[in-house]
Amino acid sequence: MSIKQSELILNPDGSVYHLNLKPEHIANDIIFVGDQYRVDKVTKHFDAIEFTTQKREFKTTTGTYKGKRLTVISTGIGPDNIDIVFNELDALVNIDLETRQPKEKLTTLNITRIGTSGSLQSDILVDSFLLSTHAIDLNGMLHFYQIDAVSHPEIENAFVKHTNWSSKKAHPIVLSGSKTLENKLSSENVYKGMTATAGGFYGPQGRVLRLPLQDAELNHKIDNFNHNGIRVTNLEMETSAIYGLANLLGHNSCSMNAIIANRANGTFSKDPGKIVTQLIEYTLDKLVE
Repeated sequence: MSIKQSELILNPDGSVYHLNLKPEHIANDIIFVGDQYRVDKVTKHFDAIEFTTQKREFKTTTGTYKGKRLTVISTGIGPDNIDIVFNELDALVNIDLETRQPKEKLTTLNITRIGTSGSLQSDILVDSFLLSTHAIDLNGMLHFYQIDAVSHPEIENAFVKHTNWSSKKAHPIVLSGSKTLENKLSSENVYKGMTATAGGFYGPQGRVLRLPLQDAELNHKIDNFNHNGIRVTNLEMETSAIYGLANLLGHNSCSMNAIIANRANGTFSKDPGKIVTQLIEYTLDKLVE
C-alpha cells in the first residue's frame, strides 16, 4: 500500500514538504547545524557549491570539501524539528516519491551534528570539544515511536532511581551513537560522554528566571549520575532525537559539541564563535580522512 498524501506531504514540484528538497539534492554524508546562519560558516570551506535552498529555518547546501560530497542542513532548535528533518531526509533516500512505496534496497546516511552545548561537569571546560557516545532523552518525543529495541533500559532505570525522576514526566530514554562515526571523529582532543537532550532551554535545563522548577536539584542529580563509567556530561536540545531516529531508521549519527558554557562552574566562553569555527574545521577534516 502506498503512503497517503496526508502522511508524506510533497510540494507541487515533488520536493518534500518542509525541507523543499528532492533526492538528487542531498549527499549521503550530512552535517546538521542548528542555526541557519551556521550553514554558510561550514560551506565557506567547501571547494564547490552545487545546490542551496531554504524554507523557514531549514537551509540546505550541498557541495564538495576536499573531493567529498557533503550536505549541510540547519535543523533549527529542538527535538520536534529533528523529527521533521530526519523523517524527510529518510523519505528522500528510502521512499520512492512517485509511487509512495518504501524502497526494497535502503540507503544508510551518515549524519554528524555540529552544535553548541553546556557542560555539566567541572572538568569539561568551556572552549572544548565533546563527542556524545550516548544520549539520554529527557523530552519524550521518541516515545511516539517503538523505541524499545534500540534503547538501554538498564541505564534508564538507574538514572530514574538516582534522580528520583518524576512519574509525571516522560520516562528517560538512552540511545547510542554510531561507533563508525565515533571512531572517525575521535581524537585525544575530544572529550566523550552521555549528552542529555532537553525539550526546552529554560526550565527543562534547570534555568530559573521567574518560574520555579518542579525539581530544583535535578541538574545536580544529573551531573552526579554515573553508571558503569557512563556519566551525563552536557545538556542540549537535539542529540537524543538524532540518535533515536538514526537507530530506528538504520542510519549512522554522531553529535559533536562545542562547549560554550559550564553550568557547574558558572562560566561562559569569551569567544563562542571561535570554538564553533574550530569544531567545524576539525569535523570537516575528520569526515574526509
